[in-house]
Amino acid sequence: MKQFFQKVPPIFKNFYFLSSLFFLVWMLFFDSNDLISQVRLSNKQEELESAKEFYESKIIEVKNDREALLNNDQLLEKVAREKYLMKKESEDIYIIEEE
Repeated sequence: MKQFFQKVPPIFKNFYFLSSLFFLVWMLFFDSNDLISQVRLSNKQEELESAKEFYESKIIEVKNDREALLNNDQLLEKVAREKYLMKKESEDIYIIEEE
């Protein structure tokens, strides 16, 4: 056993080196904020930011459509008839489904 300790380089016997190595290993693998968790959180953040950009563009699109509908009565009537199947009292609606 004594021969084993003599073969170990002096750097590995140093208290500061050993404590630093232990700290580094602990922070990389065992801590709640370890390296793997940080990578996962970074990926999740990127996904959420891209979803945020998508929904912000959709919000702008919907606002533009809303403004167009509120300012154009013919377009409003067209959308109401096609999308919501609204009709005048004297009209009948026939829905034709294609196979």
